[in-house]
Parts: sequence; structure tokens; C-alpha cells
Amino acid sequence: MGKSSLKDRVALVTGAVGGIGQTISLLLAGEGATVGLNYLVEPDEVAEAFLKDFTGKGYRGKLYKADVSKYEDTTQLVEKVSKDFGRIDILVNNAGITIDRTLKNMTPDQWEKVLSVDLSSVFNCSKAVITQMLERGYGRIISISSVVGEKGNFGQTNYAAAKAGIIGFTKALALETAKKGIAVNVVAPGFVRTAMTDQMPKEVLGKIVETIPVGRMAEPAEVARAVLFLAEEGSSYITGQVLSVNGGLYM
Repeated sequence: MGKSSLKDRVALVTGAVGGIGQTISLLLAGEGATVGLNYLVEPDEVAEAFLKDFTGKGYRGKLYKADVSKYEDTTQLVEKVSKDFGRIDILVNNAGITIDRTLKNMTPDQWEKVLSVDLSSVFNCSKAVITQMLERGYGRIISISSVVGEKGNFGQTNYAAAKAGIIGFTKALALETAKKGIAVNVVAPGFVRTAMTDQMPKEVLGKIVETIPVGRMAEPAEVARAVLFLAEEGSSYITGQVLSVNGGLYM
């Protein structure tokens, strides 16, 4: 794996300005990819600061503010990135949110919101890039699911359903595209150390870590490395798979 395993490749990363999204974007760019950096919820100045850091490292990329839970917005996003950089070879579906409640206390709106951002976005983005990938006979689609989509979690019926849905979607799309040079896979992280988890009370974090066989949370870079592995040309024989990065939390 040299510093150019993705040379001349163009990637689109959704949720690229969040914790894990930034790390994925930087790692792909470090291997030579040009990256379309999609964001929505972060303030524009935060996104601009990330782009400055990104291009300051000599990486090629551009910011794209778009709501990937909306189909029209997503098709426009993909058109813009494709126009700016010629095409999209690698799609990383990383955008996601949580709104945690037990089912008893969950509103239909809280259900719909998580399903649309976490699952419908995967349909929207994949649908928007699939035709050009099929025409070129090359593509990598990598979606970020979660250990919660594999084993469930208290207070997260909406999130678990969305993340499990990503796995089913991926397996079906992998079958549809396997003969066409497109590999479609999932990375399912466990608990990852981000700015968000750093704000959690120490005793809550301690209890979580106690359940993880490896005895710690993942670093964002460990999730990003799994994405990079699946994004590379040499991973064409891996499709329809779930690569779990969870420290043994679920096997």
C-alpha cells in the first residue's frame, strides 16, 4: 500500500466534516484520491477550516453542502462532483445521526428522521452514482453501518433498523453489480472515540469500555483504514461483506 493506491481516483464522502468523516477523507486523499467533501449540519466556518487543513496538506478536494436524505439534493450533489472532477469512483456513505429513545417514547418523526438520514441517504447516493459506475465498469461503494445494526441496542430501535437496513441493501446491490466491476461493502464500527464520546461522563464511558473485549474504544483512524482497504483496487474480490471494526464486542 503505497502513497498512491488511489491515484487518479475520485471519492465522494458524505458527512465528511464529522469526526470519522474527516479521518476517512484525509486517509483516502493521503493515498492519492481527490475527495468531494459533503457536509450539512456543521457550521460553514468549521467546514471551511477543515478544507483549509485538507488542501494545506497538498490534497485535492472541494466542499459540497447538501442534504443527502433528500433525493433531489443528492442527485445535484453527484452531478456537481462529477462535473468538477470528471466522475466518482468511490462512494463512502458515512452521513448519520442518532435520536435515542425507547420505542415507547419514540415519536414517528424521530423514527422517520433517523431512517431518512441514515438509510435513505445510502439509497439516494448509491442510486445517483450507480449508472456512471456501471457504464465505466468500475466502482466502490462503502457504507458505514454499526455494531448496533448487527446486535441491536437499548433505546435505538430507529438507529438499529437503519444500520441493519444498510447491510441488507449492500448485499442486494452487491449481487446486482458483481459482474460489472463494482464492489459494495459495509464497515460496521463499534464504539469510536470522537469529540462526541469525549464529552460523555467518565463513568458511562468506563461501563461501555468494560463490555469491549479489546478494552478500549476504536480510534477514528482504525475505522478509516477499513474503508481504505475496501476502496482499493486490489479489493475487487470482496463484495457484499460486513467488515466489523468493534474490538470483539460482537462476533
